[in-house]
Amino acid sequence: MATAPQLTPDQVKRYSRHIIMPQIGSRGQRKLMDSRVLIVGAGGLGGPVALYLALAGVGTIGLVDFDTVDLSNLQRQVLHNTGTVGMPKVTSAIQTLAKYNPEVTVVPHEFPINSGNAMELVAQYDIVVNGADNFATRYLVNDAAYLNGKPVVDGSILIFDGQVTVYEPGRGCYRCLFPEPPPPGMVPNCAEAGVLGALTGTIGSIQATEVAKLILGVGETLTGRLLLVDALNMEFRVVRTRRNPECPLCGDAPSVTTLIDYEVFCGLAPAPDAEGVAAAH
Repeated sequence: MATAPQLTPDQVKRYSRHIIMPQIGSRGQRKLMDSRVLIVGAGGLGGPVALYLALAGVGTIGLVDFDTVDLSNLQRQVLHNTGTVGMPKVTSAIQTLAKYNPEVTVVPHEFPINSGNAMELVAQYDIVVNGADNFATRYLVNDAAYLNGKPVVDGSILIFDGQVTVYEPGRGCYRCLFPEPPPPGMVPNCAEAGVLGALTGTIGSIQATEVAKLILGVGETLTGRLLLVDALNMEFRVVRTRRNPECPLCGDAPSVTTLIDYEVFCGLAPAPDAEGVAAAH
């Protein structure tokens, strides 16, 4: 990443609490302003991530989401409000973020991310934040980021539990931890099991912190560590992880060298037969 031009007087004032930090300073602030971060999902996790990255002055934030704001989202999704119910989430998000920091460029990607567009999309950004709420998208984002040589800041939540980690190319990936997806229906999503609204802020804020550290090149990120949060008992636990040499994506002899059909991989769609047509069931 190139370094942004000299800060204006208004920017010096806006980011003064960053600039006085020895780990950031004016040079680090310019790094933040020149960075490009892609956030998959403008919901519970993507909301606080986008909000804090915009406040931090991250120059370009891409938001991938094709959903519209629903009243049930407002219990936890901080980018949206009662007045934006029915509006596309990316539109609602742009309006909110502009009120906090109009200098930040927010790029809407109002379409489903899939195997046909993920490689080109991810290639446009420096870091990917995964806030997807389904396994097919989680594997897709992981694979596309790895094949593009981009780090992923990954987070997930359910009920009172959350987890965060960072995957950097060559140091492990989502498939190293979870080689196979669970059978369909075995793990409920937030719509089925619920989630504490405040937990999305906790996990999303941690993800935003990890993004900032990656951009700045400071501190010890969660690469090689999985942070587990039990909000019900307010316990934080860290589990060490490592790259799996037999991982089909980042291992020594990878079998996944291009994007696949993730709906089929996760058992959500039938595999095509020899003629390339989905088999009937």
